[in-house]
Amino acid sequence: MYKNLFSVAALTLLSRVTGFFRDVMLGALLGAGLLADAFYVAFRLPNHFRAIFGEGAFNAAYVPCYSQILAKGGKDAARRFASQIFTLLLASQILLLALALVFMPQVIDVLAPGFRADPQKFALAVLLTRITFPYLLLITLVTLQSGTLNAQRRFVAATVTQTLLNVVMIGFLCLAYRFRNAGVAAAVGVTVSGICQFLLTFFALWRLGIHERLTLGVWSKEVRRFFAVLGPAVIGSAGVQLALFADTIIASMLPTGGVSSVYYADRIYQLPIGVIGIAAGTVLLPEMSRRLASGDHGGAYHAQNRTMALSIALAAPCFVAFVMIPDVIMRGVFLRGAFTERAAQAAGAVLAAYGFGLMAVVLIRSAVASFQAVRDTRTPMLISLFAVAINIGLKVLLFRRMGAAGLAAATAVGAWINLILLLLIATGRGLLRPDWVLGKTAAVTSFASFALSLFALSCTLPAAELATRIGRFENEIELLLLLAGGAIVYGLVLVAGLHLSGVRLKRAAAV
Repeated sequence: MYKNLFSVAALTLLSRVTGFFRDVMLGALLGAGLLADAFYVAFRLPNHFRAIFGEGAFNAAYVPCYSQILAKGGKDAARRFASQIFTLLLASQILLLALALVFMPQVIDVLAPGFRADPQKFALAVLLTRITFPYLLLITLVTLQSGTLNAQRRFVAATVTQTLLNVVMIGFLCLAYRFRNAGVAAAVGVTVSGICQFLLTFFALWRLGIHERLTLGVWSKEVRRFFAVLGPAVIGSAGVQLALFADTIIASMLPTGGVSSVYYADRIYQLPIGVIGIAAGTVLLPEMSRRLASGDHGGAYHAQNRTMALSIALAAPCFVAFVMIPDVIMRGVFLRGAFTERAAQAAGAVLAAYGFGLMAVVLIRSAVASFQAVRDTRTPMLISLFAVAINIGLKVLLFRRMGAAGLAAATAVGAWINLILLLLIATGRGLLRPDWVLGKTAAVTSFASFALSLFALSCTLPAAELATRIGRFENEIELLLLLAGGAIVYGLVLVAGLHLSGVRLKRAAAV
């Protein structure tokens, strides 16, 4: 399992690195004004759906159903089931696309109600969302095919799809001078990338001889069972994304730049979530499902504890960085071209607020796996709905007073409520059994994080002075100095602490 975990994490890291370069180009070309606000509303819609379905609910419902049919009925039965789901998804998405293209102004009224006050921004958002919306149809089919590949324990093609999105967008941004503006170029790149992603996963399935086909008689007993599980799973996995949707809607009511500040901060914030949290959940769910199905309950909980311990150790330094040096991060990454110092400060405030919820968001996927592995999607759904209700209520209270940072702070609170309730209920039902390795790792990580915080407090000013003396690229140099020094401090303290406490994560992982 850990080989697959690190493979998925490495490929996800590749997608985040290419996404970093994509966002740097977007920041330089779009800035944080009217054009950026319009594009990021158009871009967030399909990406939120990808996160809700592709990185959570769909796998939670589809992988166990497909695996069970494969085990009992064989390859042909599993392929027939996948083809039925494919046909239903394709038909529903074509209908949704047609309706959305016609009623796009009304869609924007829902997504960004504050844009109506600025006719130019509203018209641009309608145009760009019409261009990006076909991506939703394509990515829905990619999600299905990725689930089939994951069930077959083939993770590479499905994980590479996000990298394709970034690479294609970068290509179109390089050709932005041939379009009406950079926002249109980026929007076209989004939809073209969806075509490329679909072709990648389709041919991966075709090589295995299990690609889907259009079929009749789609409403079988297995399909009905799948949708019965999918409904609660969608709601349960959508909690964090619904909160981010609310960020976009409420941020549209802020002065120009509010949507952009949330987007740029979210892009940095999503880096550890994608590399650590989503990778852990993607690999842990099929591993726990397989072990529990074979009666190996001890092995299932062993895998879960080690995955959570590793997630905590890897995510903690990101949490410290987001809280301690958010302005340095935003300046070092985005401060160039149309992206100004003022925009960096605004996005840094949002990143710091998001950072307080990072550890919770990273661990939610592993905690939810406790329920999903036994095909209980209802409990995570109810918990998620409760957390989202509090989250959105806090957003309404805070956004007038704190601006975009208030939206992020509410998201962080909601994530912690979600995680705490998941852990309490899973432990009470015996679905989660923390062990000493998890506890010791959490304690050592806390100590290493404290050491890293002291380093950030004492070295931020000297790093800035040294970067200023060097002259060119001072923002980038300051960030690199702090990241490199912090990595050394955190790594040394963590390794020493784990050694002294007798924790050997690598050896334990091999069990």
